[in-house]
Amino acid sequence: MSLPSVLTLIADRKAGPLKPEAIDVARSLVKGKAPIVLSDGEAVDIPCPTPGPGSASAATIRATLAPYQTDALLLKTRGRRKAVLVADMDSTIVTGETLDEMAALLGIGEQVAAITRASMNGEIDFETSIEQRVALLAGHPASVLEEVWKTVTLTEGARELVCTMRKHNARTALVSGGFTWFTQKVAELCGFNENYGNSLEIVDGKMTGRLDAPVLGPDAKLSHLESLTAERGVQLKAALTTGDGANDIPMLANAGLGLAFHAKPNVKKIIGTQINFANLRAHLFAQGYKAADFVAD
Repeated sequence: MSLPSVLTLIADRKAGPLKPEAIDVARSLVKGKAPIVLSDGEAVDIPCPTPGPGSASAATIRATLAPYQTDALLLKTRGRRKAVLVADMDSTIVTGETLDEMAALLGIGEQVAAITRASMNGEIDFETSIEQRVALLAGHPASVLEEVWKTVTLTEGARELVCTMRKHNARTALVSGGFTWFTQKVAELCGFNENYGNSLEIVDGKMTGRLDAPVLGPDAKLSHLESLTAERGVQLKAALTTGDGANDIPMLANAGLGLAFHAKPNVKKIIGTQINFANLRAHLFAQGYKAADFVAD
């Protein structure tokens, strides 16, 4: 009979393999059974009892494993595999911030980046920030979009995450506060079923400084999550969401498994399930997939 909880450990492969000492420390914290290898030297599951009074908290476990460059996720065994994936794009599925990169090429990088930082840290609301940043693009050539696209890089594990979940009949959506010009291309590159973002107004080859549709912000991300799960015929607890910024908090907080991925400090204060070291493969290990199950096409 399986235990009701599991502690999943995932190492940052670039920092070295998962250390046996880290596994031993984790087992002692949760009174765990022998580890089940998900990926040799990278990830294990440690079956364990449901945490009770006096048990180490998830935050304590996470902090204890941090010196080993290892993420720790304490999860319920039941319902681990999710039927819906909703992912942020910038600094999550792709490594950079596409709007910031556009601005840098146009010579307004610091102005835009400062607004981006304030937004991602929750200092100003997302709708205001996107309107301010887009306004700074007014009059600039739309050809900059193509220039940025040449430099866009997928985060390690992005295709594996999307393709593996799709192989197991999950519905996958890229839902971004970035521009649909990029979300369409990234979604195709990764294999997402669908994508949503902000629509940038372009007239005569130049950006007008306006969006030509309502702002897709944190509330809209949550609405997409709710619609996607309803259409899939499942509850929110059957969804996995991932993102790094303040505009991702509502969808992270309301999904069955919301993972703050290399997230901003204010996000990590609210969302306790965090990936701070590993790549996007961690999202599959969190669901109990073994590396042998992964596909990338």
